[in-house]
Amino acid sequence: MYTRQTYKGRYRIINAKKYIGDPTQIVYRSLWELKFMKWCDNNSAVLEWGSEEIIIPYLSPVDQRIHRYFVDFYVKIRNRDGNEQRYLIEIKPAKFVQQPKKPARITPRFIEEVRTWGVNQSKWKSATEYCENRGWQFMILTENDLNLDK
Repeated sequence: MYTRQTYKGRYRIINAKKYIGDPTQIVYRSLWELKFMKWCDNNSAVLEWGSEEIIIPYLSPVDQRIHRYFVDFYVKIRNRDGNEQRYLIEIKPAKFVQQPKKPARITPRFIEEVRTWGVNQSKWKSATEYCENRGWQFMILTENDLNLDK
């Protein structure tokens, strides 16, 4: 029998003590996010983590208003040298971390891609500043970083 694989759902945490936030309300929105959640949950170097627990205000270039950016992940890791480092991590398809290329003919799809690119740039700039002010790091991971391109 064919079983349809879902790309969204609730994550059932194993190590609830490591999770910041409500461990019964962890939602993944892609299989990439699910894979990262499993890594955070099971990796002994991860001291604490959260999914969409940190909210950063950003100015949208589309409407010039302040919006709220729910960053995909917060992670605190003990590095190999024994030091702790905090990260904010966004997971995106590789094609969304590159500026859209202008086609020969401007289409509604291209206009929407440019709009999305502008909003993402604003979000990522705000997240980078948020992290710099705290001594954290902001990272964008793609399927390539998660070894999902194969």
